[in-house]
Amino acid sequence: MSKTVLKIEGLKKSFKAGFIPKKTEILKGISFEVSAGSVTGFLGANGAGKTTTLKCVLELIFADEGKITFFDGQRLCSDVRRRIGFLPERPYFYSYLTGREFLRFYGELSGVLSGSKLNSRIDQMLERVKLTHAADKYLKNYSKGMLQRVGVAQVLIHRPEFIILDEPMAGLDPDGRMEVSKIIQETSKEGTSVFFSSHLLHDAEKLCDRLVILKEGNVCYDDKVDKLLNQVSHASTIFYKKGNGMYELRIEDPKDLQSEIDKLRAEKSDILEIKKEHLSLEEAFVNMAF
Repeated sequence: MSKTVLKIEGLKKSFKAGFIPKKTEILKGISFEVSAGSVTGFLGANGAGKTTTLKCVLELIFADEGKITFFDGQRLCSDVRRRIGFLPERPYFYSYLTGREFLRFYGELSGVLSGSKLNSRIDQMLERVKLTHAADKYLKNYSKGMLQRVGVAQVLIHRPEFIILDEPMAGLDPDGRMEVSKIIQETSKEGTSVFFSSHLLHDAEKLCDRLVILKEGNVCYDDKVDKLLNQVSHASTIFYKKGNGMYELRIEDPKDLQSEIDKLRAEKSDILEIKKEHLSLEEAFVNMAF
């Protein structure tokens, strides 16, 4: 089994725009890896370079410099493509197809499944994304949430080892986000590696093992979610009882924690609980200077 499903080394990409074309560097030599079996979030503000990176990875556009490999060193080729699923930020849905026809089209296009095996897989995926009731309805009659769910089904139809999702939660209501989040979690538990970009920090915190964060075309963070949160928040709160009163004491610096505990004990206070403060990923972004 591959240890690394995606490896990017020194990726650079520039574009020219304007009446008098001016070169703008979007990616400035980024490098990171996506490990097998992980759910990795790809975060950054608008214009940071997330979508440009994904397009380079899938050769929808070509990088100026750098190396991109899959599954422990393989270049993108037809065999590698069969092992990958991709959902773009703005997927195109053929409005004249039904949900079932849409999945059959992409299932046959993958070259992995056909005949009765494909039919069985289509039924399985429609049930999984809760669209069995709409299987024979035209996509033009699907809601935004239904389209996103059938898009995720399309990504998974050929049982890929690695899926790439560009803003899979964008534009969904809370129920839609919950459904797509559940599918991502289930897919990961089955052993599929997941790499997705998002602006929604709450979803990234809930789903991801690791984060890769871009800022102005550079990787400014590449590590576990918990490590980022711990870097930002070190505060703890001591809950204690003194006499007939119940109190709490917030300690900002972890170096002071033990001395404060000793003081409370010297004052005959009973330590009831020591709780380490946990910031959300959104709070970490606000408080941390990358």
